[in-house]
Amino acid sequence: MHVGFKTDKGILRSSNEDACFVLLHDKVYILADGVGGGNSGEIASRTAVSEIANYVVNHSLNYLDDKYEIVEYMKNAFEAANSRIYDMAREHKENFGMATTAIIVYVRKGKAYIGNIGDSRVYLYREGDYLQLTEDHTYVNTLVKAGILSKEEADLDERKNVIIKALGAEPTVEPDFFQVDVKKDDILLACSDGLYDEVSDEEIIEVIREKDNMNELAAELISRANKNGGRDNITIITLQITEEEIDE
Repeated sequence: MHVGFKTDKGILRSSNEDACFVLLHDKVYILADGVGGGNSGEIASRTAVSEIANYVVNHSLNYLDDKYEIVEYMKNAFEAANSRIYDMAREHKENFGMATTAIIVYVRKGKAYIGNIGDSRVYLYREGDYLQLTEDHTYVNTLVKAGILSKEEADLDERKNVIIKALGAEPTVEPDFFQVDVKKDDILLACSDGLYDEVSDEEIIEVIREKDNMNELAAELISRANKNGGRDNITIITLQITEEEIDE
């Protein structure tokens, strides 16, 4: 696997409430985008990635046999992080209401397993095609699914970043899970909304075609987001599939 990752506070924000964690040995990649007053969003996102990473370190993935076991594993990791953030928000009144989006990506034997909650996203780039694999847990997306808003209207709606699911918001958590077959040279791109709110799919495809190195790709995408406004924190993980992930 060729891996790149980078996070940036953007142009307008004074702090960075995003976080990411890369577990190269386990082929697990984690990204979070926190919300909350003061520094609570930063605490929430960093707690999420550290709790999920700790779960992976302490519970081997090597013995999981099928997709159902992997989904259950991811669900347990999300629940561990959710409980910790939820409890912290109630123990310290200055953190009340803090929460975070979260993404987990795990690649194994030609398949990518993805868990998500909130509006951070995972995309697949393959031979010129760029596809969103995850579904946003936002108020506006529920209106799109109900046929009340078009996608074009949703992109312009001022409520588009109001999330309806997040880690730490409730005592229990209901993430979505996805599985996709991957091929050599596919690129998986996980990101916070600071990327896709600023950089169009067409521009992202253009950058992917220009950059072979995954760290350079992540850095250039963040540069484009900042050039286009940089109104939010931006975090990106880029993963290029190699033969190793197909044949293991």
